[in-house]
Amino acid sequence: MKNTDLHNKTTEKLRSELKTTRTVTGALIGVLVVLFTVTIFGLLTKEDNSTFIALMAVGISCSAIIPSQFSNIKKIKTELDTRK
Repeated sequence: MKNTDLHNKTTEKLRSELKTTRTVTGALIGVLVVLFTVTIFGLLTKEDNSTFIALMAVGISCSAIIPSQFSNIKKIKTELDTRK
């Protein structure tokens, strides 16, 4: 997300975007926690581990999105603070 995009948006639009980004990030973290829990449980209890290894790879790749989401949240918060 470019900083120039943030400067062109209204304060209400930024607040709305911040709330949406926080909600989506929280939901993603929740789903990933459940996915990792089920995957680890399956790896420990089941004989055939191929499905759970694949699910672990999906969870790790999806968790790479989280730092960029936190970065976007920080940028939006900084822009909102400069407007006060």
